[in-house]
Amino acid sequence: MEVVFVLCVVLALGMAERLHAPMRPSSQEYLEREWDMIISKVNYVNTTWKAGDNFLRIMKHERKAYAKKLCGVLKTPLNLQLPQRPPLSATSLPESFDARDNWSHCPTIKEVRDQGDCGSCWAFGAVEAMSDRICIHSEGQENAHISAEDLLTCCYSCGSGCDGGYPEAAWSFFKRWGIVTGGQYNSSQGCRPYSIKPCEHHTTGRLLPCKKSIDPTPKCQESCESSYKVSYSTDKHYGATSYSVPPVVSEIQTEIMKYGPVEGAFIVYSDFPTYKSGVYQHTTGTALGGHAIRILGWGVEEGVDYWLVANSWNADWGDNGFFKIKRGTNECGIEKQITAGLPKGKRARETTPMLEK
Repeated sequence: MEVVFVLCVVLALGMAERLHAPMRPSSQEYLEREWDMIISKVNYVNTTWKAGDNFLRIMKHERKAYAKKLCGVLKTPLNLQLPQRPPLSATSLPESFDARDNWSHCPTIKEVRDQGDCGSCWAFGAVEAMSDRICIHSEGQENAHISAEDLLTCCYSCGSGCDGGYPEAAWSFFKRWGIVTGGQYNSSQGCRPYSIKPCEHHTTGRLLPCKKSIDPTPKCQESCESSYKVSYSTDKHYGATSYSVPPVVSEIQTEIMKYGPVEGAFIVYSDFPTYKSGVYQHTTGTALGGHAIRILGWGVEEGVDYWLVANSWNADWGDNGFFKIKRGTNECGIEKQITAGLPKGKRARETTPMLEK
């Protein structure tokens, strides 16, 4: 009897120790609970935005790691940094501005693309803004859907493809080597459409869920699809300039209003993938990495200044693929890494700041 009693005591003490022992941050149970706590905290503190359970098709303990893999902005080496353009002449800035309305004849501005299972946000933010600017600076005479596939796979100085890259190098590549056209996955549009399937990023919708892993970077193919009747070299579109924008709110606003959307990058924290609506600002959670996006305007919501941003996680995420982020306080570094350039063409040459020989 004494042996049985001692054994029961030992088992009870062991169980109590496990119940009260702190969970390891890497444990499955901890990660599942952390995700729920992020959503609850954001909504409980009644901040400027609403959170929700966007990862319904991915196990809770896998969501944070997956989101981290999509953050594809790497720190740009000094030798790849772009020159900062000179300040633009002062202009009257409206309280709100939306490039989709201002240049309604340019269809790419309204578009939300999908990077799929690839950390190619650095390429998407760039080609989206390039496409917009080609239309804007041709006054609607040219609509070119610049290929994320071509930039992702053929710019060897841009980083590591699906494992991350440098937005600034993407704009330099546009100026020096040019980029062909290419629509979204399975679109048969342009010279080199995107070859990685779209998927549901952190939400449930019409597509299959994204995988837990990142796809390998596709190979660079310096040729167009057989159905496209223009040669690869002829289809190239080039930038006249590439530059960084001064990290000043009015300079970023003026750049967008004069020349069109820009590429930006910011630090993604683990609360960001839960964004549903409102003006995002970091509320809770740890940093996951850098993410590139396209900024196309600004405004004010319930007294809070914001940037209007297009993401590359398809139109099922966030506010139909778009989101708002707090403006004027360099929220998550959003105002410190703005890159842009102007396309070659008559109007572009006339209005281009003289940055590079």
